[in-house]
Amino acid sequence: MSQNNHKKILLTGAAGGLGVALRQRLKANCDVLRLSDRVSFGDAGPNEEVVLADLSDAEAVSAMVRGVDAIVHLGGISVEGPFAPILQANIIGVYNLYEAARLHGVKRVVFASSNHVTGFYRQSETITADRPARPDGLYGVSKAFGEDLSRFYFDRYGIETACVRIGSSFPEPKDRRMLATWLSFDDLHRLITACLSTPVLGHTIIFGMSDNAVTWWDNAQAKHVGYVPQDSSNVFRDAVYARTPPPDLADPAVQFQGGAFVRTGPFT
Repeated sequence: MSQNNHKKILLTGAAGGLGVALRQRLKANCDVLRLSDRVSFGDAGPNEEVVLADLSDAEAVSAMVRGVDAIVHLGGISVEGPFAPILQANIIGVYNLYEAARLHGVKRVVFASSNHVTGFYRQSETITADRPARPDGLYGVSKAFGEDLSRFYFDRYGIETACVRIGSSFPEPKDRRMLATWLSFDDLHRLITACLSTPVLGHTIIFGMSDNAVTWWDNAQAKHVGYVPQDSSNVFRDAVYARTPPPDLADPAVQFQGGAFVRTGPFT
């Protein structure tokens, strides 16, 4: 059961896949849910507000943040691509968000980081959150920047942040890699709820995964958050194996945790 301990939560990236999945779920965590994206995505429903804002526009971001007491930041570019758009949305955009949070006194943020921050670790390894970042592309670099920026805003300004390194959040795993990285929509909401409601969050990096039998990530350092996943990719394993070929162990996408991201680009 979700805990409602916030008057108004801002959800950025509300028009994206995860934003749509969380829109109704997050209403249980607050009195009013403010939804934002840079493109129109419909009218506000009951107990909702809709604010359109481009993350690269500092004034628009400031207006978007004003009056909320927590932020779930899913906004930005979520795939590998050319640097210029990633710079605007994921680097300048996350700076604008934290500056707005500082100016308006917001003290808790759930930042959608990514497993691609550590994509160049091998699939034969199990890593903890204190291992050095090894981004698998420019997108991963931008999320590593966001993690560092959020740590700075915690150390200097006391803004608590959970950096959630989201694995693969879909209705079900699409391939064999996702048997290790899968995060159900309900577990994503459970994880965000834990981050929003834990008494002391600090600056915490958490791997966003369900209770999968195969995993490359150890979440022991985030026990204080209280996240207990209830779903698992295990129930999909036989179906995934039946519809996918055996892995080619010479393929970098099979060798490294980032999958196909490790061989995407360069972009000109």
